[in-house]
Amino acid sequence: MTVSSHKNVFKLLTLGLIFHVIFIASVFDCYFTSPVVHGMLPRRAGPGEAKRVVLIVGDGLRADLLFSVNAFSFVPSSPKIVAPYLRDIIQTRGAFGLSHTRVPTESRPGHVAIIGGMYEDVSAVTKGWKANPVHFDSVFNQSSHTFSFGSPDILPMFAQGATPGKVDTWSYDEEDEDFTKGTKVHNYCNATALDTWVLDQLRTLFQNASSNDLLDSELRADKVVFFLHLLGLDTTGHSYRPHSEEYMNNIQVVDSIVRQTEELFSSFYHDEETSFIFTADHGMSEIGNHGDGDPDNTRTPLIAWGRGIRGPLPDIIPSSHDDYSRPWQLDDFLRRDVEQADLAPLMAALLGINYPVNSVGILPDADPTRPGYLLPREGESALAWLALANAESILEHYRVKHESKAAQTILYKGFEPLEEVGQDGKPSRVYWLFKIERLISDGRWFEARRETAELIKVTLQGLRYLETYNRVLIRIIVMIAYLGWSAYASLSILPPPASLVSDRQRTMVRLATATILAVFWALFTAERAPWTFYVYVTFPCYFWQQFALRGVPIVVQQFKLSDRRGPFIGRVLFHLVIVVVVLQCMVAAYTHRSLWSIGFLVMGILWPYTSWPSHVRSQHPRLLLYWMSSCVVTGIFPLLSVNKREDLYMIMCGGAMILAVGAGCTLLTLNGSLKATKLSEIIQASFILLAMTITASSVKSLQAKQGLPIINQTSAWVILGTFANQLTLVIHLILYFSAVSSIYPFISKAQHSTPTSRILSLFLGFGVCFVILSISVEGLFYAAFTCNLLLWIEVEATVQPNRAGTAPQNQGYEFHTDDIRIALFFLFFVQVAFFGTGNVASISSFYLEPVYRLVPIFNPFLMAALLVSSSNIASHTGSSKGLPQIFKIVAPYVILSAVFATLNARLHLPPFSLFLVALTLTDGMTMAFFLNVTDTGSWLEIGQSISFFCITSLLLVWSAGICTAGEYLMVDTLLFHRSTDSRKLE
Repeated sequence: MTVSSHKNVFKLLTLGLIFHVIFIASVFDCYFTSPVVHGMLPRRAGPGEAKRVVLIVGDGLRADLLFSVNAFSFVPSSPKIVAPYLRDIIQTRGAFGLSHTRVPTESRPGHVAIIGGMYEDVSAVTKGWKANPVHFDSVFNQSSHTFSFGSPDILPMFAQGATPGKVDTWSYDEEDEDFTKGTKVHNYCNATALDTWVLDQLRTLFQNASSNDLLDSELRADKVVFFLHLLGLDTTGHSYRPHSEEYMNNIQVVDSIVRQTEELFSSFYHDEETSFIFTADHGMSEIGNHGDGDPDNTRTPLIAWGRGIRGPLPDIIPSSHDDYSRPWQLDDFLRRDVEQADLAPLMAALLGINYPVNSVGILPDADPTRPGYLLPREGESALAWLALANAESILEHYRVKHESKAAQTILYKGFEPLEEVGQDGKPSRVYWLFKIERLISDGRWFEARRETAELIKVTLQGLRYLETYNRVLIRIIVMIAYLGWSAYASLSILPPPASLVSDRQRTMVRLATATILAVFWALFTAERAPWTFYVYVTFPCYFWQQFALRGVPIVVQQFKLSDRRGPFIGRVLFHLVIVVVVLQCMVAAYTHRSLWSIGFLVMGILWPYTSWPSHVRSQHPRLLLYWMSSCVVTGIFPLLSVNKREDLYMIMCGGAMILAVGAGCTLLTLNGSLKATKLSEIIQASFILLAMTITASSVKSLQAKQGLPIINQTSAWVILGTFANQLTLVIHLILYFSAVSSIYPFISKAQHSTPTSRILSLFLGFGVCFVILSISVEGLFYAAFTCNLLLWIEVEATVQPNRAGTAPQNQGYEFHTDDIRIALFFLFFVQVAFFGTGNVASISSFYLEPVYRLVPIFNPFLMAALLVSSSNIASHTGSSKGLPQIFKIVAPYVILSAVFATLNARLHLPPFSLFLVALTLTDGMTMAFFLNVTDTGSWLEIGQSISFFCITSLLLVWSAGICTAGEYLMVDTLLFHRSTDSRKLE
């Protein structure tokens, strides 16, 4: 049996990379197509109740901490009511409840839902945050004029794409958004200056109107919107976490700003024609982050008061309150919950403007059985007409999508509840509208609103039907494609067939493939499908064609050559079942982290006592003890809580352990020919000690709320930019400032005569990142994981002495069933390297404390790059400063790549041999996660299902890069190792 040539391996890896990257998009084409379409006719939301609406958004405000009594009892001398003015509004003249958000619980999607009334598909997040990648309609665009104040990250996306001159923005500079300084000014931290700045700009605007007639007329016109974006709470929550004195003080500042804002409007307008809406774009988790579907992130406060708002209402039976809201002690008042997108039609109804044409929000008063927020001048009839206009707006949205789909789709089947044709040839939705209008004309407003609520519900179901119309077809194509890739990849390890297929059979296979491809392409052309659909169907056609030509003859040959076909099939099925079970256990481990620890116990204890030859256990007791201990210790980390607090002691312990492992390995490899290597490792260790010193100083300064000393920030960046080889400091400084030094560990060719020495150099090099960017035990995990991998090499060489002791097999590779186990071990380590210390499938599980040591100024895009650049969340930033955190995440993979390449050589196998076995198994997890993706249920389930699929796809693609990098990083050392036929890893 021969292994593919280097050229064929390169072709296979390149094709696999392209295939997996492209098919990541399939999850969005299948589950999350963009909801934005154009061509709808707007529907006006009645005559309006107020001349102006003031929208105040407390960015990152948690509902429970705003409403609860004694929410900050842990703070000495904390007030019983943290926001007395807003609470007084609730109890005397306003309405309140929760606004439920959707994932991702980030600022952009939250504001799009509030102001545009639509939920952006998740793929839109990858297109950018500051800019407006999808032009959608909004309340701002439908207003006569909008005056907005706040963050430069939020305001521009509603000004861009709006009618020119309609939206004015006032934003502060990004440099003003400092996370770290906590100097007390009037008993609150500096982050509140962002909020007081907004209030000052509003005050200045009103003052300027006294000398500017045009501005004064714009301010006093009807249908005007004022938007106050208060970022301070989000900044404070990230810096000090929600349960902190700083967060409490910031809520008090926001409460004061709301009071002063209402006073400004009262003194300027001298009327009662203003409506106020106070809410938040998202909440804040216990650890000071957001992004996922944690209830603390999805439940935001909502308070409305002023003109057109129905004031306090008594609670109903059964109560509108639950265990979550009872600590608020507002049980006597009705809690009126809405979905976040429902705020857009509410504001449109208050102003009497058009509903945003892309809005899918439901007017809270559309359902007569649920008391809402509006108190119109014209009473119940006005509510009925407003609800009908809301239904017509959503139905118009449906109509445009329906007609577009019908025109593009062959054998199209409409949504029956809305498209059932009557005797006159008109669809049922037309009769439904006519029925509602007749009920309103007859004064039967309650029944009209009830019918309207039902129509809206069915119309939203129709929209979902259209958005998921092609889902089954895409699922089938994607599953066949992933199975085809596995079959195609298996050709690299299967033995060559004794005889090839005939020319006639080859022609028939190619003709069948071309026919299938032509049929699908013709179908996609007729339906004007996205270009990705053509690619999706091309890959499986190619994969299965190649397997039919090359793989089927091999399978038939092996079956015929088997003397005992029953046991042969049984063995194949047995190994297939084992592979499926192990891969599905890894899938389950994404949500049950303890399974990673169980995996270490299986490898460290069960495997040696069930599969090792007895003489190996008796002759190598020390190796067995080391292996078992290493697996047990490394298996502890997945059991630790993913919610960590900054622990300087554990950070220093991690740095010390990295130094200890480095020192131990250095002593083992020390000989006369390694003096230069030893000097380099001493210098690397010195930089780790320096990083520990700087990190300790930075953490103490930040915890004391004294900000980040500039010398610490500069030193940290310089060390990170020069850690790869400190002997060439000047060269690295130049490379750093040209953004090249960040990838230097991959291109360095330091001389090492043993694999362990080379791995040690890489291990110490990345140790700097684990000191500067750790929050707790990451450094300890890095050291334990590296020791586990080094022992894995020795264990495999000891368990398989025949392969480890033979001469290098330069001619080919003979497949052993044990190679399947090695490949599964490799895939297990790939996953553990990513999930060892946290659940990075969730955006909100990242911690900002390490980032503050490098970036004290609030910059969400740079910080996103520093935090999650490896999960493709921050790819839009284009910032080279995101590279240090990439190194922290990549570091375990660099060690794994070097170890896997060394293991391949230690067993005297050609390069990539073991990886080619793993390549045939990789998509077992991908397919499971693809089928598990959901866009229904809780927002946590939706967000995690997307994250898991994307992460496992990227990790499995990344494994190809791991092996390639490992062969490159170890090329000189392994050539020497192979040439001397070394039988022991020194």
